[in-house]
Amino acid sequence: MARALRLAMPDAILALNIGSSSLKFGLYEWPADKADPAVLAMGSVRDLHGRSPRFQAAAPDGTELVDDCGIRGAHIDTVEGLLDWAQMHLGDARLVAVGHRVVHGGAEFSTPVEIDEPILARLEALTPLAPLHQPASLAPIRRITELRPDLRQIACFDTAFHRQIGPPANRYALPLAFEAEGIRRYGFHGLSYESIAAQLAASGERASEAQTSRIIVAHLGNGASLCAMAGLRSVDTTMGFSTLDGLVMGTRPGALDPGILLYLMQEKHFSLGQLEELLYKKSGLLGVSGISADVAALEASDAPAAAEALELFAFQVARQSAALAATLGGIDRFIFTGGIGEHSPTVRRMIVDRLNWLGAKLDEQANNSGATTISTDTSAVHLERRSTREELMIARHVVTCIRH
Repeated sequence: MARALRLAMPDAILALNIGSSSLKFGLYEWPADKADPAVLAMGSVRDLHGRSPRFQAAAPDGTELVDDCGIRGAHIDTVEGLLDWAQMHLGDARLVAVGHRVVHGGAEFSTPVEIDEPILARLEALTPLAPLHQPASLAPIRRITELRPDLRQIACFDTAFHRQIGPPANRYALPLAFEAEGIRRYGFHGLSYESIAAQLAASGERASEAQTSRIIVAHLGNGASLCAMAGLRSVDTTMGFSTLDGLVMGTRPGALDPGILLYLMQEKHFSLGQLEELLYKKSGLLGVSGISADVAALEASDAPAAAEALELFAFQVARQSAALAATLGGIDRFIFTGGIGEHSPTVRRMIVDRLNWLGAKLDEQANNSGATTISTDTSAVHLERRSTREELMIARHVVTCIRH
């Protein structure tokens, strides 16, 4: 049965993780000194820009929490409704800050930063680097500034975890003048990878082993990428200058011969807008299958094109994992995360089948049951499935930023 949450504590943090069509959030208790933010509620708003946004929230024990602010319907303002919902459940407690996942920090922002008008203007100037994602990241910030100008807001960057990647992995073979203008490989999904690295660092008897392991983390969702970690630090990643690069994704093609774009412009007279629509919204799993960008829908389909789309996805993950293995000098651990990585045993199996040459062996029973370790005892590569905790990372960054 759904219930309302009533809290007795002084301060709380709201962490917002907005995507192209959904918003995930976490409500956290402001921690005591050196403690971790304790989760009070987790939830999401699906079909964010549709006619009927779908709101769900649950307490840490899984109990559904009442939606008293009408977000399930066509709420006129989802951000306002979410703030009202949080405050309603907090009662007399104070919402002290909101943390935001911001997709692009450019060359300037490598650590979380408290947002004011000058900072927001500089973040908006990065929109050409992520034309679909950056505006979506910044819109809630603008709206909360209008609704609650007294509320502190912290930007946490998806590019920050990869900032320590150096040459040659962060370079493009373009004239140096372009690099000076910020055209370089940035990498994304950093909060997700940071979350996995933090989990490994705190994983008891395997923590010291994680520090010396050569690790590939596969963040597989509607947006997908791989990260190579050495010493739990990013040393290479598949996404580059933009969120279009790397793996096949739900509606994005991943790595693409730039000659194709020249051909479409010169021979097919594609406009900039048409190219943007093709690359961000009409390609990837959706484009190949002609059916859906959703892996679950493709797995349920008996259409040959659905199988072909999934095969291409698995092929690209394995192929680009091999490239990251070259950066690392081998692979000791391979970790699946993200919506597909966590929830699709079929896709995990298809990928591991293509990594057999590295000595990776899948435990089918563990894989199908959703265990953390999904490799056999004789596998040369330790295979894992882990849940990413981006909202917790945001909450941690909020605390660190405000305290310092």
